[in-house]
Amino acid sequence: MAFGGGLDDIEEPMSEINMTPLVDVMLVLLIIFMITVPVLTHSVKVDLPRAENQPNEIKPETIAIAVDEHGAVYWNEEAVTEEDLERRLGEAAQQEPQPEIHIRGDRAAEYEHVIRVMAASQRAGIRKLGFVTEPQH
Repeated sequence: MAFGGGLDDIEEPMSEINMTPLVDVMLVLLIIFMITVPVLTHSVKVDLPRAENQPNEIKPETIAIAVDEHGAVYWNEEAVTEEDLERRLGEAAQQEPQPEIHIRGDRAAEYEHVIRVMAASQRAGIRKLGFVTEPQH
């Protein structure tokens, strides 16, 4: 037995769209919007003071430490000894804000040389240490 408009017993699919659920949903949404919109726009009128605000961002210094294929260490393009490197890293660790250390190790450099720079940075108390690489093509 089919629900619908006709009393005939012909079994045909119903081709009419039932609009009642759509209308019910739309009425519920209308009521929700009618209730929430006045709440969103209702506020106490206050004359706020005006001030100019500029972000106070202090960017930390970046120090580039390079290790070449022979194990020589460079501090911002200047060759340094291991003792000088440790002294400079200690001074950098005392700065506020602490500078970021970027290590650039040559592809042919031995792993040990790069690890020495990392260990010296850790002993000095450097908190931000990163590696610089080239993207793979």
